[in-house]
Amino acid sequence: MVNSRSCIVSRQPMEKEALLRFVAGPDGRIYPDLKETLPGRGVWVEARRASVEQAVAKSLFARSLKAQVTADEALPETVSRLLAERALQALALARKAGMLVTGFTKVDTAIRSNQASLLFHGSDAAEDGRRKLGQAITFVSKMGGEDVAVFDCWTSAEMGAALGLGSATHAAALEGGATAALRQAVERWLAYEGRLAGTGQEKEHAPAVSKGGGQDQN
Repeated sequence: MVNSRSCIVSRQPMEKEALLRFVAGPDGRIYPDLKETLPGRGVWVEARRASVEQAVAKSLFARSLKAQVTADEALPETVSRLLAERALQALALARKAGMLVTGFTKVDTAIRSNQASLLFHGSDAAEDGRRKLGQAITFVSKMGGEDVAVFDCWTSAEMGAALGLGSATHAAALEGGATAALRQAVERWLAYEGRLAGTGQEKEHAPAVSKGGGQDQN
């Protein structure tokens, strides 16, 4: 793999997209570098909560960097929060780019016209609305339309706050660049939490722990 790094937990080479970069700050603490722009030598961990927890518990950051650095016990939760924030920001950017519609009628129309790429239900959405939109997706699929990925990861209030609305029970993202970035951000967060269906990560397992590895490659 040309564009790969080694995870300091499993010691396995992986594509950068499957990893998270961490750097040591001037204060000797470990910080996540989700944008991969912070200066200094970085180390890489598979983008799963269980892997970050292992790296913290086994002091693998210090071992890999060969330095006296501290990884806070809250680091796995901090990474989760940052990934969740980036996903919500991507949702808002998709709306600003004109690639997101909200409200049952507009969402249903987007699906039936084969324009929708992603569908978001508020986690508190009524079953009737979910069922009807699911039927719309099935109808379009039978007619040869594109598949629609369905997500249920925020409450209606959380989506509404991100979009500058009172609430948003259903939202559909249309085909386009902003939508691709949105899907990537959402799937990265859900995969980290082991909540992304079809990835084999729904049931977490503890990866092997080994010494060293995972530093930036020049």
